[in-house]
Amino acid sequence: MAEQIKNFIKLFDAAKINLDWKFVAKKGNKFFYIPPNLKTLVEKNRQYYYAGLPLGKLERGKFLPSFPLLSLIAKKAKNQIVVDDKAAWLFICGRDLFKQGIVHIEGSREKGSYTLIFNKHGECLGFGKIKQNLDKSKRGVAVENILDIGYFLRREKEALKA
Repeated sequence: MAEQIKNFIKLFDAAKINLDWKFVAKKGNKFFYIPPNLKTLVEKNRQYYYAGLPLGKLERGKFLPSFPLLSLIAKKAKNQIVVDDKAAWLFICGRDLFKQGIVHIEGSREKGSYTLIFNKHGECLGFGKIKQNLDKSKRGVAVENILDIGYFLRREKEALKA
């Protein structure tokens, strides 16, 4: 059941994150970390909508992480990119990253690797996929935006229009 989450964590070369996997529960397409004192209550009454710490959900067959899970991964992840203020703003607006907005890189710089994106204050803004080897200077998109903190606001705005 937790394989999707474990596979996602591996994308960022995050060593061990502190999750006791026996407390991970799946409800519909959503995953939750349910602490021991709440787990027995939830097991008795499966009618809950939300319990514990949300870890993410399966959407169209792919695992979409929650930001609490990204925060847990961020503490241990080796693949990290820090961006300047302008790039941070563009990233949370759904834009991809260009090399000139990157301030610092930790971990993999190789095309195809996944990386967490941070602002200069150490806040995790989301994650993306490296589109070109970051050691070679090229023009164009350096990191494709896959999920950012602005996604949830954009999603709500679209829901209001419908």
